[in-house]
Amino acid sequence: MPDITEYAPGTPSWVDLGSPDIAASAAFYSSLFGWECVDQGEEAGHYTIGMLRGRAAAAIGPAMNPGPPYWTTYFSVADADATATLIAEAGGTVVVPPMDVMDVGRMAVAQDPTGGFFSIWQPRAHIGSEIVNEPGALCWNELQTRDVDTALAFYERVFGFTTKRNAEYNEIELGGRIIAGCMAMPAEVPAEVPTNWLVYFAVDDTDTSVARAQELGASVVVPAMDIPDVGRFAVLSDPQGAVFAVIKMTMPT
Repeated sequence: MPDITEYAPGTPSWVDLGSPDIAASAAFYSSLFGWECVDQGEEAGHYTIGMLRGRAAAAIGPAMNPGPPYWTTYFSVADADATATLIAEAGGTVVVPPMDVMDVGRMAVAQDPTGGFFSIWQPRAHIGSEIVNEPGALCWNELQTRDVDTALAFYERVFGFTTKRNAEYNEIELGGRIIAGCMAMPAEVPAEVPTNWLVYFAVDDTDTSVARAQELGASVVVPAMDIPDVGRFAVLSDPQGAVFAVIKMTMPT
């Protein structure tokens, strides 16, 4: 995959983890995905960027909220302030108003009408992930909600998405290109699990990665299974409790 130099507005462009123990999380993900974790220093709250072959893949920062840690999906936008206004008009909630992050970008944190948290990112010096769709890098973002229609209508209005809907899975498109997915929360998921954006990292071998994650202290949420014509995936909970997925794709990404 060539270097990523920009993202069209509306595209998932970055993911980061809010962790109660940045060093422990960095040790886990560097061992699992081969990242070189680079601490940005005290001024940045020890925000730590996972580098893969010299390119920014994802990050780990301090937990900002009580409760279990989680991975956040960021959507690239041309204007964070204008998008925040649109989020509120569309029925979402702006949890953290737009703010500058030093000279690297401008961001806001929001919640969709079904309860799912996400962030928006207006890039400056930092565009987001510089490497995607390769082992150890982000390859997919998936919204899981109990109200698919309300959630998708919101994201369509805010980011200009179009969606291909069916009973099993919904594909989210931007400019004619599939960029994310959405599915109804399975009935067996406990009621206390909120709407969420699940992040997927590409791996060379799903079963090997699951075994390695368990050796490092992770637990299995969804055992490895095949998705016909897509790939083999598993959902894991890292040692701090953050949920993420790994997948060996068989279809082009």
